This record gives sequence, C-alpha cells and structure tokens, in this order.
Amino acid sequence: MSEARSSADDLLLKSFKYLNRFMLALFRLGLGRWVNGWPSVGGRIMVLTHVGRKTGIRRRTPLNYVIVDGDVYCLAGFGSGSDWYRNILANPEIEIWLPDGWWAGSATDISDSDNRIDLLRKVLIASGFAAWLAGIRPRTDSDQKLAALTEKYRLLRIRRSHGLTGRGGPGDLAWIWPLATLALLLILLF
Repeated sequence: MSEARSSADDLLLKSFKYLNRFMLALFRLGLGRWVNGWPSVGGRIMVLTHVGRKTGIRRRTPLNYVIVDGDVYCLAGFGSGSDWYRNILANPEIEIWLPDGWWAGSATDISDSDNRIDLLRKVLIASGFAAWLAGIRPRTDSDQKLAALTEKYRLLRIRRSHGLTGRGGPGDLAWIWPLATLALLLILLF
C-alpha cells in the first residue's frame, strides 16, 4: 500500500513539475493575471523566487497562496522535503510575483501557530483543483480530518517589505508579444 502511495505521490510530483514550468512561462510572458483568471478551478498562483541553499542560484517556484490581513500564506504540500521549502529555511529573504505586482519579503514557517488549521483551510480553498487532487476537501472536511490529512504540510507566512520593479521580474519576456504580432502580420500580408 505504501508503495502505491509513493508511486502516486511521485506521479503527482512529476505532473506538478511540468505544470510549474508552464505557469512560470506564463508569468514571464506577462500573463500572471490570466493565470489567476479562474481561481476556483486553477487556484490562486504566485511565483516565489528563492536562493538555492547549496548552489546560491536564484530559483522560481509557482505556488498556491492566499492573502490574509496583508500577509501572503502558502504551503509546502509535499512537506519539509521540498527543495524550495528547505531553501527558504536557509535564506528566508524572498521575492514573490503576484498577479498585481512584484514584491520583496521574508518568509517564516508558522506551521506550529494556533490558527494553523484556519489559515491552512484558506490556502487550500485558494488552491483550486490542487487540494482536490491531494484528496482534500477544504470546504467540507472537519478541522480534525484536515489536520490529519495535512499533518506533514508546512505553512509559511510571507511578509512583504517593498515593491520591486525593473528587469528580472514578471513579464520579463513580454517583449515577445509585439514581435510575434509583427511576424504574424508579415505572414498574413505576404
């Protein structure tokens, strides 16, 4: 039974890996608002930029999130073994790309907080189909069931410090759209 669960988790992890690349490409093309166009299905998606704890290389990870009282909350749904989560523990200074802007901030693991279940439920509701794929029904599961199903999940709070602008942020590949439009017009004309 645990082997089947492990295989299912591996398949889910691989699926999200490819989906994450697609989501990141959409944000880089300036389509972050579009990605978040149907949050009840696709979830609320942000991109978290963090520094690799071993390599020092900047990494980007699309994640589901919710904003509560100005703070951004997200989950490490695959637990404390997630690379991005371990990177944040090593260096909590991060950047996030939200549909309405690019922010610097600091991340803190608050998995042991008193309001964990309430915040966890809000993030899971905001994650659309991802919670459903994990077998979680955040709108109907009891607090006890939700706690049992998410025991290994890590809950993070991100406090935004200031807005960012310039190169290297969301929409850094948006220059492709005018070029693609021009190329398409030239093809249609000739």
